[in-house]
Amino acid sequence: MSLHAQLSPEAIARLQAQRRNNSIGSILIGILTVMLIALIGGLLAIKTIAPKEETFVVYEMPKEEDDKIKPKPRPEIKPKKPSPPKKTTMNYIVNTRPAELNAPVPDVTMPTPSFDLGTTTEFGNGNGFTPGTNGFNPIPGVPGKRCTDRDRRQRLKETGGSMEGERAVVRALDWLQKTQNEDGSWGQKYKSAMTGFAILAYLGHCEHPYSRKYGETVSDGLTYLIDLGMKNDGKLIVLPDNSIQWVYEHAISTYALAEAQIFCKELKRPFPKLKEVVKDAGDLIIDGQADSGGWNYRYSNSPTQGDNSVGFWQIQALKACKGTSIWKEAKLKSVSRKAIEFLEKVQGQNGAIGYRTDSGRSPHLTGGAVLCMQIWGEGDSRAAKDGIDWVRKNSKFVWGDKSSNLYYHYYNAQAMINEGGDVWDWYNDMFRDQLIEAQKEDGSWSQRMQHGPINDHMATCLATLTLEVYYRFLPGTNN
Repeated sequence: MSLHAQLSPEAIARLQAQRRNNSIGSILIGILTVMLIALIGGLLAIKTIAPKEETFVVYEMPKEEDDKIKPKPRPEIKPKKPSPPKKTTMNYIVNTRPAELNAPVPDVTMPTPSFDLGTTTEFGNGNGFTPGTNGFNPIPGVPGKRCTDRDRRQRLKETGGSMEGERAVVRALDWLQKTQNEDGSWGQKYKSAMTGFAILAYLGHCEHPYSRKYGETVSDGLTYLIDLGMKNDGKLIVLPDNSIQWVYEHAISTYALAEAQIFCKELKRPFPKLKEVVKDAGDLIIDGQADSGGWNYRYSNSPTQGDNSVGFWQIQALKACKGTSIWKEAKLKSVSRKAIEFLEKVQGQNGAIGYRTDSGRSPHLTGGAVLCMQIWGEGDSRAAKDGIDWVRKNSKFVWGDKSSNLYYHYYNAQAMINEGGDVWDWYNDMFRDQLIEAQKEDGSWSQRMQHGPINDHMATCLATLTLEVYYRFLPGTNN
């Protein structure tokens, strides 16, 4: 027997309404549950994922000056070391013992100025590289500030140079590089002197054995001269040489090697046997000074005479030797003092200092005498000032005639820039542009004159050194 409850229509309607409400509630609860789960999952996902940091590159804007933005300078690129000199030659330099000299060297012990390379106490009135100051800017190491294109241009601007002149210098260095002999020398005659001139021209542009473009050229030239010195006990000439003029060659090459030693010392990159040969070569010059204080052909002794054309190169070479710090101070100081006293003794009443004791012969050498006084601390002396006055009154430069003799103007340019002021402005205006315009298309200069360049190589080197005077390292070995 089954019991069936009979529900009224009202009860059935209420029951259906309740079911609908329950279904809707269940759906809403389900939706909310899903949303809650999704929200919690999202929060957990955010916590577990490490955020990525953005990297910002900050560039420092250059400071403005006179409403113009200056570009940030490019970083200096360290030059690659050039290929080393030929192994056979270098091995010879390292292993060969020096031979005895064919000619005896006078047994003279000469006691040298302070080794204050780059100080301002060794100039004339010193309006040279730094207008308004007493002396040239010291070199803050080699290669120092002067060795950058930017600084070289600044010095050209400050001292009256030009970019045309700088381009002429580079063309000349390229020509020298192309004309170098296979053994590292230059020329066919007087090879030691010609090689010394070329090295001085490269060093004047701050090119040393480790320069990128010219390093191997300089290195080969140094190797050639060092080889001569090692074979000849410091005598920098090609033997046998029975001429009386070898003292020119020796002094010019010693000058070049000593400047190279200064570079290598400051770079802390010694060049094989360079220091040893500089020492031997410098000693020959010191011992070769005559009792008079001057120097003669063959380094012969004379109590009353000296040849100033010879002596100027010895004095310049010894100033470069001073910068190497190889010798004790007292030794070179004694030699330089005697040398300057001799120049003052032979000076004429008109201020000229000529070839020998007679100032009337080759008085256009006066610029060389003034330069020697300046580089050894006597630029403010009465003798130096009288010499400057003579050069100012008697110098001309007309390319093609004897007034443009590069041998004399090599000295004059250095002496006049050391003096500075109006004297330098006048001299610079007189020679600069004419000398630049006289350069040949291949980068060389050609000049043949009595007491002047003996070949195109020498003319090119003298012209290059003259155009480097605006920034040259140790111009006449001042700094």
